[in-house]
Amino acid sequence: DKYFRREYAVLHNDLANAGKAANEIRQLLKEKKVDRAIARRVAVAAYELEINICIHSVGGTLTFVLDDKQAQIVAKDSGPGIKDVEWALRDGTSTANDWIRSMGFGAGMGLANSKRVSDSFEIVSKVPSGTTVICGFKLT
Repeated sequence: DKYFRREYAVLHNDLANAGKAANEIRQLLKEKKVDRAIARRVAVAAYELEINICIHSVGGTLTFVLDDKQAQIVAKDSGPGIKDVEWALRDGTSTANDWIRSMGFGAGMGLANSKRVSDSFEIVSKVPSGTTVICGFKLT
């Protein structure tokens, strides 16, 4: 059937472009006539994870995969990794610096929101090599 995959590079502190991948993913879901409520959840997770890579890592990729049954967002960065994943998953926990906070980011809701909107959520992190987050969404 139909299978679609797109990968986006996410650069460290590139706030001018942060959110563009999530926006493009939202548009693709709309074009593919995915239910609006599901598309919104996918876009929320994509945005949160894209921002996380941008502000907390040295950079990475956001990959969007779509088939007949599910959509998936895979966020993968190259470090520094998360020392305490359980802590990082809590609402409001953040390691963002003052500059990031002054730009309106770093409230500590990225991972929590991504997990909340997903049907399945996986996170694996190793210090210093990086973090991979996989969010899955059922389309039916």
